[in-house]
Amino acid sequence: MKNLKHFGALLLTLTLALALALAVPALAAVDDTGFSDVDAGAWYAEAVIYCREHNLMDGTGNNRFAPENSLTRAQLATVLYRIEGTPAVTGTDAFTDTADGAWYNDAVLYRRTACVTPEDGGHLLTAHRIVGTEQSAAVAADEILLRRWGRRSYAAAAVDWASVNNIVAPASAGVFAPKSNATRAHIAAALMNYSRSQPAPVPQPAPSEGMKVLIAYFSTNNTEGIANHLDAILDADLYEITPETPYSAADLDYNADCRANREQNDASARPAISGSVENVEQYDVIFLGYPIWWGQAPKIISTFLESYNLSGKTIVPFCTSGSSGIGSSATNLHVLTSGATWMDGQRFSGGASRSTVEDWVDGLELTSTPEA
Repeated sequence: MKNLKHFGALLLTLTLALALALAVPALAAVDDTGFSDVDAGAWYAEAVIYCREHNLMDGTGNNRFAPENSLTRAQLATVLYRIEGTPAVTGTDAFTDTADGAWYNDAVLYRRTACVTPEDGGHLLTAHRIVGTEQSAAVAADEILLRRWGRRSYAAAAVDWASVNNIVAPASAGVFAPKSNATRAHIAAALMNYSRSQPAPVPQPAPSEGMKVLIAYFSTNNTEGIANHLDAILDADLYEITPETPYSAADLDYNADCRANREQNDASARPAISGSVENVEQYDVIFLGYPIWWGQAPKIISTFLESYNLSGKTIVPFCTSGSSGIGSSATNLHVLTSGATWMDGQRFSGGASRSTVEDWVDGLELTSTPEA
């Protein structure tokens, strides 16, 4: 997890960034943004691409980024949760206005657990409210400083930090404009500037050096792409977890009483797999990939894990989803692999680039097989 002081400073900066009218300097030119409403010549185009490739901000659907829109509190919580690497969470968030099964649940719960999600009062998150007033920014700053470092301050401390470190530009000479709302484009620029202001990580040996690696994945759409990125990055073997009875489009119609829903609601469901991994005992590390179905791994992943003795091996989970983090999907699988060592998992968007996946692999520090 990132240094808490730096992360606290980032949270203060982003909270304030939601209340800014920024005159951001022109960024580097790009050829194609991948979004229909982000022109390649726009000042924020590079930042939008950076945030997408580093899994910090996604589009809003229909190939749009909505750069002029503001973020809600739920969206901000999700951005911050992704910066932390979407760590696993358990329990409930205690807010009275969050919906069960909502896309922001894991992010809100994590921020609540970390004591950095300010409330409106009465256990209200007001998840869809736009965060953009001077008052809410100041309250958030005070709450973070009090809970993290036991002292109070005004939001000016974060303004000074952001200005000195060139994270957020002023609206004009000597003007910060705290009462104006920031847009998604402004937040993307602040995120990119912050990330680039941090010291470069020391490169770590890839897990393929002296280690035998297997990439096992189940995919109905996007997970295969991430597995293929891993295959290109690592000196590893690739194995697709293929159901004995393939999933049809009707089987995956989540809005109906479909096969996927029935399996997810049945704790004993174990869909049969066609084929198997040969000599699984030869592998030191297993990258395990899957899509997120209703916040969890598909039950065929349970079938796979229970089919082998994985004691002594290191398992690195990864998943793909439209918005949900990896959450408890990985931790709920731990009990199926007695004696195995699980590393923190990672969620990717379906269109995550190879460089994004490679950055994640480089940060795993898998230089030897940990003891279980």
